[in-house]
Amino acid sequence: MTQPAEPVTDPTADPVEIDDEQTDDEHLDDDDSLSDADATETIRKLRDKNAKYRNRAHEAEKLAEERGRALFTAKVSGLGKLADPTDLEYSEELLDDDALSSAVDELLTRRPHYAARKVSGTVGQGITGQQEQSFSMMDRLKQSA
Repeated sequence: MTQPAEPVTDPTADPVEIDDEQTDDEHLDDDDSLSDADATETIRKLRDKNAKYRNRAHEAEKLAEERGRALFTAKVSGLGKLADPTDLEYSEELLDDDALSSAVDELLTRRPHYAARKVSGTVGQGITGQQEQSFSMMDRLKQSA
């Protein structure tokens, strides 16, 4: 049993030629055709709709960026290692807790003056000691001198 040979196609041969005189207009009914004014109006509506979707996408990207920055700043602030959480530059890769902590530590090794400081001891404010006698401005000034 022999199988019929498949026709050999030449890849360099021209594709099936289409009669240039036959156009799609011949296949359209009168109901399917659009006038130039209708086509222009349809194109204008589609462009307006597309512009609206582009604007929405742009606004959504801006909002996502703002929320990402706010989350980043809140996480840096939550660590409590930096005096100003905006000292560390925003990066999406640093939203991971471990990466963020190591980035803050690395920043503090390069710039130790960015570290958060805590006040301790007497800072010269408030009531000091027991107040048994009435307040005297002269006594207060003598204590401060």
